[in-house]
Amino acid sequence: MAICDTGSSMRAKGKWLHALATCGFLCASVPDMSLLAQGLESEESIDRIVGSDVKTEEIRAKTDAERIVSAISNTRENAEKVRKTFSLDVLDIVFVPDIGEEESAIDEAIAQNEIEIQTLREGIEGSALFYHAVDSRSIMVRDIIAMEYGDDDKVTIFVRGAPPDQ
Repeated sequence: MAICDTGSSMRAKGKWLHALATCGFLCASVPDMSLLAQGLESEESIDRIVGSDVKTEEIRAKTDAERIVSAISNTRENAEKVRKTFSLDVLDIVFVPDIGEEESAIDEAIAQNEIEIQTLREGIEGSALFYHAVDSRSIMVRDIIAMEYGDDDKVTIFVRGAPPDQ
């Protein structure tokens, strides 16, 4: 006479199903990870990410040409610094609406440093700090022509064109 122990195999299956149901319940009760991500819809969220004072101003190319050309010539070094910058005290965004109106030293510097400027733009797109600061002001990354690191954790980004609200 063969002994068939169906009771113990049924108990094992019951424990397995119970464990599986418990795991399913725990997985279902964990919040969606996207809900835990920091949203970028509000100015408060952007300020928390940027963590610095973002100012905008407008200058004329003729009055600050030397400064802008100097910033363009340092683009390679500044592109490397972008990747290493995680906090700032002040970020100035300077619009230069008259670039390209007539041939100038700035236009020549932009043409000579085109690859470095593209590298800078890619660095800005890859940096939450800089990208969200620029994006919060409705600036297209393709309009950025140079960046200048100053003293006291201050950075200036030069942008071709007028401020978006004009």
